[in-house]
Amino acid sequence: METQLDPSKDDLPLMANTSHMLMKHYVLDLDVDFKSQIIEGSIVLFFETGSSCRKVGSSVERACHPRSDETFKIQAFELCHIPVTNASACSSKTGYNDFAVCGKGEKDTSDKNGNHSNRAQASGISSSKKCCDIENHGSEDFLLVLDCCDLCVLKVEEVDVAAVPGIEKFTRSAKLTEGSEELGNLRNQIVHELVTLPADRWEEQLYYYTCCSQAPGCGELLFTTSTWSLEIRKAGIRIPRDFPRAIRICYKTKPEGRSVTWTTDQSGRPCVYTMGSPLNNRALFPCQEPPVAMSTWQATVRAATGFVVLMSGENSAEPIQLQEGIFSWNYYVTMPMPASTFTIAVGCWIEVKRESLATEVMTNDVISLPFSKADFRLVEGGCGHLESPCRFQNPGATSQPVIPHRVFAPWCLKDLCAEILLELIPQCLSAAHATLGTHPFSRLDVLIVPSNFSSLGMASPHIIFLSQSVLPGGSHLCGTRLCHEIAHAWFGLAIGARDWTEEWISEGFATHLEDVFWAAAQQQLPCHEAREQQELKALLRWRRLRDEVQNSEEELQVLRPKKENTGETSESGASIIKHGLKAEKIFMQVHYLKGNFLLRSLARRIGEATYFTFLRKFVQKFHGQLILSQDFLYMLLEDIPEQKGYGLSVESIFQNWLDTSGIPKPLLEESRTWKEGRLAQQVTAEVAKWIQVNRRAKKGSKRKRGQDEVAFQKEFQSKIMSRLCTALHRHLLPDQLVLLLESLLEEKTLCPRTLQCLEKTYRLQEQDAEVRHRWCELVVKHKYAAGYSAVEKFLWEDQERSQRNSFNIPTTKPWWY
Repeated sequence: METQLDPSKDDLPLMANTSHMLMKHYVLDLDVDFKSQIIEGSIVLFFETGSSCRKVGSSVERACHPRSDETFKIQAFELCHIPVTNASACSSKTGYNDFAVCGKGEKDTSDKNGNHSNRAQASGISSSKKCCDIENHGSEDFLLVLDCCDLCVLKVEEVDVAAVPGIEKFTRSAKLTEGSEELGNLRNQIVHELVTLPADRWEEQLYYYTCCSQAPGCGELLFTTSTWSLEIRKAGIRIPRDFPRAIRICYKTKPEGRSVTWTTDQSGRPCVYTMGSPLNNRALFPCQEPPVAMSTWQATVRAATGFVVLMSGENSAEPIQLQEGIFSWNYYVTMPMPASTFTIAVGCWIEVKRESLATEVMTNDVISLPFSKADFRLVEGGCGHLESPCRFQNPGATSQPVIPHRVFAPWCLKDLCAEILLELIPQCLSAAHATLGTHPFSRLDVLIVPSNFSSLGMASPHIIFLSQSVLPGGSHLCGTRLCHEIAHAWFGLAIGARDWTEEWISEGFATHLEDVFWAAAQQQLPCHEAREQQELKALLRWRRLRDEVQNSEEELQVLRPKKENTGETSESGASIIKHGLKAEKIFMQVHYLKGNFLLRSLARRIGEATYFTFLRKFVQKFHGQLILSQDFLYMLLEDIPEQKGYGLSVESIFQNWLDTSGIPKPLLEESRTWKEGRLAQQVTAEVAKWIQVNRRAKKGSKRKRGQDEVAFQKEFQSKIMSRLCTALHRHLLPDQLVLLLESLLEEKTLCPRTLQCLEKTYRLQEQDAEVRHRWCELVVKHKYAAGYSAVEKFLWEDQERSQRNSFNIPTTKPWWY
C-alpha cells in the first residue's frame, strides 16, 4: 500500500519511486545568469530498474559486463570536453545571457490540474494513481516520479544513446534495426551495459556518459509537475523495464528556489551557492532524493568571465573559454552518493595561497594519538559498497595523511584566510587520518561563504563551506569547526544514514570526532590538558542540551522519531522525513548533542583505545554504504561481546538514548562530574568575583546625586575600575569565556559599569563568534546602550540575515539602516 502524504503536516515527502527506477548517473549542463538569478540548462539521467522490478522474475535480464580488448586511456581533463553535436537538444536555450523566466513575462504552460505538455501534448497526467501495478504488469502507463520543486520544467525527452559513434561495443549485436520497440530495447540495453561497467573502466564509462548526454533526442515524453514532484510517462509503456533508461530534462531554476541562494559576498560581488536546506537539491535539478538513490555525476557549468565555479567534484577543474566573456567548468565524481550531497558555489572567489614556501607546513608529518595506532591495512575481502573506484583499496591513499587542498574566499578576506586556514587545514586533515585512516575523498576545497550563510559550516564531497565567523578571534573556533566538517567525510558522506530521520549518525559522530581531531591537531597539548578541555566542552554542550530539552517539543527531541519503522518505505520507494518541514527543528541541535554524548558514553564505557580501534574497523567495513543505527550498535556489541553483561545492549541504547525524549539517564549521572573540573572551577571563581563587582557598582549608584555622585563616578572609573579589571584579569580559554558569559546571563541585573569592565577585561570585541554571541546577549538583556554597535556588527557579519530580528534592540529607527 502506498504511503498517503498529507501536505498539511510538517513531514517532508520523498516522492521518487526508486523501487521502480533507480538513478545511476546524471549529467548536468548549466548556465548561470546573475542578472536574472536563474540557472538554466539540462540534466540527463541514466537509470536502472529498481529493486522491486528485479523481484518480478525473468522480465529484467541481467547482461554480463562487456569487455573490450582495446586499451582505453583518456586524460581526465579530456573527459568533459567533447564538442557538442546537438546544440538544439534543449529548445528552451536562447543563449548564455538571454534567459526566459517563468513568472517574469513568460506564460506558464500548465493547466489548472498542473499538467504540462511538450508542444501540443497538453493532456498531461492527472494523478499518480495511474502508476502501473508492478505485480500485475498494470493496465495504465508507468509513471517515473522524480523529486522536484521550485523549478520551471520546459521539456522532457528520451535520449537516443544508440546514435553515439562507437556505442556498438555496448550491444550484443552491432546491427541496429528500424523497429521502434526493438530500438527502444537496444537503447535500454546500452544504458544497462554502460552503468554496470566495472570500476577499473571508470574513464571509459565517464567518456561514454558524456557522449550519450550529448546525443539527440528521439521522442518527447509527457510530464506533469506538482508541489513536490515531476511525473513522466511514455505513452504505451506499462512497466519500468520498458521505460527509457536515458532521459533529458530541460529546465530552469526560480530566483526564489529554496535550494539555491543568490546573494553578494563580503566584497559586494554577486554569488550563488546551494546550502543543503531541508529540501536539499530538488529545487536545483529534478532528482531522486531518497538516500538509496546512490549515483555518480558530472557537470558542465558556464559563467561569465571573473566568476569561479566550485563544486562537489574529484577533479580540480580548470576553466575553458568558450567565447568572449564566457568560461566553462567541468567536474565529475566516480563514488556513488545521494543527490543531496551535491553542492555548487559560483562567485568571484580568489584562491588563497602561501606567499613563500618557507612557511609551508610539512603535510606528511604523521600525528600520533594517545590511543592505539591507526590500522591502515587494506579492506579484507573487498568492499561492500556499489561498484566504484575505491581509495580504501589504494595503498597510496591509505598512507596519505594530508590530501591536496585549496582555500577560496572573497578578496577582502584573503589575508585572514592565509593567516588562519592555510596552517590549520593540514593539521586537522592529518589528525583525522591518524584517527580514522584513509581519507574517503582525494582532494578538498574550502570556501568562505557569504555572511548570510545559516551555519558555521557545511560539508559536501570534496568541498567544505565555512562561515566567515570562524576566522576572527584566534584558531580555536576555526579549528574545531574545520575538524567537524572534515569528520563528515567519513560520517555523513562516505557513510550515510539510510533514513534521513537518523541524522545523529552524521551530526553526532561529527560533533564527537571534532574534539578528538582537534586534540590530536594540537600536538603540543599534553593529554591531561586535552582531556580537561574536552570535559569543559562537554559541560557547555550539556547546558545547551538541557536548555533545548526544556524549551522544545518532546517529539523533536527523539533521535529515532520513526522508531521501529525507521528505514521503511512504500512499495514504490517513496517515504517521508518526519518533521522535515518543522520550522523549529532547523534551529535545534539535539541530534548533534545527544548523538555526541551517546558516543562519548560508549567510548568511556569500553575504553577509548578499544573504541577507536573498533571505529576504524567500522569505517573499513561500511564506507560507501548507507546504514541504520542498529548496524553500528550490533557490530559494536559483536566486536566487544563481554560488554553485554554490563547492560549494554541495542535495546537499552534505543530506550535510553535514541527512542525517547528528554535527557538520557546515563547522561544525568555523568554530567555531575563536569562542573568539578579544573577549568570549570576557574570559571566558577571568576563568576563569583564579577558578582561581587556588580554589587559594589550597585551600591555606588545609590549614592545621592550631585557633587558627591560626580566625584564618586570619576573615582570609580579612574581608580577602582582599573584596579578591579587588573585584579580580575585571567587568561581564559574561549570555552571558558563562553561559560563565564552564560553564567552571568543567569544574573538578574548587571550594571553598565560592570559590563564596561567585563568588556575591557577580556577584550570581548576581539574574541571569536561564540564568545561575542554571548556578549551580545548580555548587552541586549541589560540594555547596555554602549554595546549596541557591537550587536549590530555581530548581526551583520556573524548572524544569518533571516535570524537577525531575534535580537530586540531599542532604537529610534530600524537598526539595520
